[in-house]
Amino acid sequence: MPSHEHMKQALQTYVDAFNAGDVATVTGLYADDAVIEDPVGHPQITGRAAIEEFYTNAVAGGAKLTLDAPIRGSHGDRAAMAFTIDVPGMRIRAIDVMTFGADGKIIRMDAHWGPGDIET
Repeated sequence: MPSHEHMKQALQTYVDAFNAGDVATVTGLYADDAVIEDPVGHPQITGRAAIEEFYTNAVAGGAKLTLDAPIRGSHGDRAAMAFTIDVPGMRIRAIDVMTFGADGKIIRMDAHWGPGDIET
């Protein structure tokens, strides 16, 4: 199991790389067969190609991330972050929960946000 520190650093790398437009670094944090559910309740995004497309589109759309609180780890294989996504014309407040595999890669991302978390 990855360490608490590893998981927290991975999420900080995620935020920093996303904001720098570095899709390769963001997607490199994921296992090849990872699953994204963003938001929870919507169809899942599965596998390397789909995840690369998801992040390429998000970065190209001008999204930027700002942490709302420190990144949180767990005693298990998960870490979470509360953050704001600013997209031109919209702001979304979300909490992402990442599950890590034994190799330290993200195997699942669950994004928790709904209609009441969107400001226009």
